[in-house]
Amino acid sequence: MTQDAPPAPPPAHAPMSPWLRLATEAGPLIVFFVCNAQFGLIVGTGAFMAATLASLAVTYHQERRIPVLPLVSGVCVLAFGGLTVALDDELFIKIKPTVVNLLFATALFAGLAFRQFFLKMLLGSMIALDDAGWRILTVRWGVFFLILAALNEIVWRSFSTETWISFKLLGIMPLTLVFSALQLPLLQRHSLSDASEKV
Repeated sequence: MTQDAPPAPPPAHAPMSPWLRLATEAGPLIVFFVCNAQFGLIVGTGAFMAATLASLAVTYHQERRIPVLPLVSGVCVLAFGGLTVALDDELFIKIKPTVVNLLFATALFAGLAFRQFFLKMLLGSMIALDDAGWRILTVRWGVFFLILAALNEIVWRSFSTETWISFKLLGIMPLTLVFSALQLPLLQRHSLSDASEKV
């Protein structure tokens, strides 16, 4: 008597293409920008929440998981956006980036205090660095998140709502891309793959 063969594992999902990843990350902000221009901040915030949910759903469908950073950001969008729409008060959606960036910075620096590299937990499957590299990268990203929080506070408190929304789309994203690109020399210097090739 033969045993039944074990069920086949579910098919692996292909990694999300760079263009689709960019769409899921930038799409909700673009929707927010366009809807605010046409219908005002409250309607724009509702559209932002819907687009964020759609983005998270697409990410989960493609990868069968939602990375921590988009998940935390998405939860905050829904929480602060919901307060904005329910109370008809734009303050909540304006302080959302400040809160999110402070949360990320606090988590990174708290991890360092306990000798934990949370970036390694998030990115370790994509890049391999020595501990010094992870430590430096963590400090840099922690400081960058603090700068983003401060910039958000300055812009929403000092300028119009339209300027703040433009800054979110045309300021935050380019700054983040440039900052990420500037980390490439650090990644190369502390890459474990490069170290293993030299042995």
